[in-house]
Amino acid sequence: MSRNPEDLERKRQKWRSFPRRRPDRIETPGPGQESVWDYPRPPRVERASRPVRVECGGVVLANSERAFRVLETSSPPVYYIPQADVRMEFLVPDAGTTFCEWKGLAHYWSVRVGDHCVERAAWSYPHPDPGYECIRDCVAFYPGRMDACYLGDERVRAQLGDYYGGWVTSGVVGPFKGEPGTEDW
Repeated sequence: MSRNPEDLERKRQKWRSFPRRRPDRIETPGPGQESVWDYPRPPRVERASRPVRVECGGVVLANSERAFRVLETSSPPVYYIPQADVRMEFLVPDAGTTFCEWKGLAHYWSVRVGDHCVERAAWSYPHPDPGYECIRDCVAFYPGRMDACYLGDERVRAQLGDYYGGWVTSGVVGPFKGEPGTEDW
């Protein structure tokens, strides 16, 4: 991916102006639930209200009460964990980057625990765009690529699709972006 500032700005404007549609059926949240369709665009970052834990290869990779969650229309929250709360000795920088029109360039990490390796299992924004500075020095994990991820005592489910890393819990309702046919949500 080009890191040329003009190329990134063109890409940012393209995705920010991309026409979005709402699905025909949006679930109504029950007591104590949130609808991802009430999340904002651009995304909002806030402190997680419950601790997060990530496990892989028999190791607790991350355990934090200081995580942030990013809330964006149509997607379950993504949790960003401060590197100080992540066992970074098990993370290895991975090649390639992707671009978010709001947060900037994402860099990837593989997880290696002994002989167990999961490629591109996590990502971070070493130089996030303005408004997202609080996730600098944080790592987000794809829950579907880990053995288990927890929000408090609840084991989360992975957001469908191979691109997004949202954590699906009983506290959020959709439908969620990520399945085939949801590309323009």
